[in-house]
Amino acid sequence: MIQATIIRDALDRHKTLRWVVYSLIIGVVSGLGACAFFFLLEWGKYFCLEYLAGYSVAKPAGEQLVHLEPAATFRRWALLLLPTVGGLLSGWIVYTWAPEAEGHGTDALIDAFHNKQGIVRTRVPYIKSVASIITLATGGSAGREGPIAQIGAGFGSWVARTLNMTVRERRLMLLAGCAAGLGAIFRAPLGGALTAIEVLYREDFETEGIVLCIMSSVVANALFTSIFGHQPIFETPQITFVQPVELLFYAALGLVCVPFGCAYVKIFYGMRDYFFRRLPLKKAHITALGGLMVGLLGLWHPEVLCGGYGIIQKALLGQMPITFMLVLAILKIFATSFTISSGGSGGVFGPSLFIGAMLGGVVGQISHQYYPELVTNPGAFALVGMGAFFAGVAKAPIGALLMVCEMTGGYALVPPLMFSSVIAVLLSGGWGLYEKQVLNKFHSPAHRADAVINVLQTLKVNDIYRRQAPVTSLPEDMTFANFKRLLVRTRESFFPVVDDSFRLKGILSLPDLRSIFFEDSLAELLVVGELASPPVSVDIEDSLYDALIKFLKSGYGRIPIEDPQTGVVGVLRLEELMEAYHKEIQRLKED
Repeated sequence: MIQATIIRDALDRHKTLRWVVYSLIIGVVSGLGACAFFFLLEWGKYFCLEYLAGYSVAKPAGEQLVHLEPAATFRRWALLLLPTVGGLLSGWIVYTWAPEAEGHGTDALIDAFHNKQGIVRTRVPYIKSVASIITLATGGSAGREGPIAQIGAGFGSWVARTLNMTVRERRLMLLAGCAAGLGAIFRAPLGGALTAIEVLYREDFETEGIVLCIMSSVVANALFTSIFGHQPIFETPQITFVQPVELLFYAALGLVCVPFGCAYVKIFYGMRDYFFRRLPLKKAHITALGGLMVGLLGLWHPEVLCGGYGIIQKALLGQMPITFMLVLAILKIFATSFTISSGGSGGVFGPSLFIGAMLGGVVGQISHQYYPELVTNPGAFALVGMGAFFAGVAKAPIGALLMVCEMTGGYALVPPLMFSSVIAVLLSGGWGLYEKQVLNKFHSPAHRADAVINVLQTLKVNDIYRRQAPVTSLPEDMTFANFKRLLVRTRESFFPVVDDSFRLKGILSLPDLRSIFFEDSLAELLVVGELASPPVSVDIEDSLYDALIKFLKSGYGRIPIEDPQTGVVGVLRLEELMEAYHKEIQRLKED
């Protein structure tokens, strides 16, 4: 602990170096965590689904880690058993050691930032890792972003606590860990960084963390890709956007994403609140029931199991029929709800990409059938659908856009991606996938102090200074006897003491004179300059926040106002400051 304090003190003297070092630490730790998570997950999926069940899991082009063949015999009944057992095991692990690791994880990260001072218990990354690997490897319909975000955030919180950082710095390190995990496992360093600062709010960004998030995300991504390769997760054909009229079809895709996104959110939380939480069962048994329900869907369509990235790959290449994609989009909504709403551990980003890709594929292929001369590449709509659907349900259009571009290499489709995403976001304002999101910084407990300070910093002493109000200043050579005679003619109890140039030399306050006030023998011997307390003043151009700090430190209810040219020109009263603050708050509310 002493060594950590010494290191932190040394870094505090060099702000830029400090953030570079912190970024490297977070990037390396989270990057290694993402590498271990990905490696264990891929081998876990092979062992459970391919070796035990004999089911050949479709894989995207950029994630061909395990090259072994699946078992020769396809045991369909295992697809029912595996998610059930996985739900039971992951539920038992989570609810025994870290209940906050349940669910999709991103909400827990958001809650830790806003409400828990950036604190994530040290055990959470490990419990979340094990539980999520079990859930996903056994066929649970979930994604990797929630687990890896909470895992990276947990590492960031641990590093911050180890180095005895402030609450503000701990929150930023939490975001840096999240960004590093996302940037690594999705091979999307910029998208991961922006998603981490965007997902906290529905209409804002945590811009203060952008530099730290980008640096840690880049470091983690570099570490991850040096081990698993630099190829994007998905392979896409050469796609270009050249016909402006195509925007009409992309607008239709954005419109289609809205009702499906609403259904996704309503079913997801409806299953949790009105079904799973009302069951008279132990929580681990409820996750097993959720796994069983997923297994029943898997018996019918195994494609809805796991994250489904291999199925997304086929949709991007235009290799899937329309009806099949529509059925998979609907079933994925229910499979994800069964898995995560029951308490299973996994993310919602992967399923959102899956649903969006299926909807985009449907819209693209239908548009191509009727207007082949206008819509030449229906697979492009699957790519755009991925970003638009997640942007609508998560209220994170910029991060979603960049994540999809980096995961697919589809940078040529940025214009339609932006267009469809904005439509989906604008029409889906009343609901969202992340419950812990707040509207903006003013609604976050993490920024309550900033809100007060910012209001006072926008106002200056000069804004509320009453120039016509009389000021009773005392010359520093006035005798105490003359001062007592002055008191008969004034109601003031607070007096600035000035020199011949009206420069403040001290403050005379009646409560401070009680011990000598009736010592008549001293009245002609003492002058007010000797009795005055040290000077405290505010400049006419000071902010009201600076003035408030001086009020609090001095304990006075009034403070002299000094002008650099003319000296003491007035007195600022604490009640005037508070009245100005109240009026400004009311004005902001009305605006």
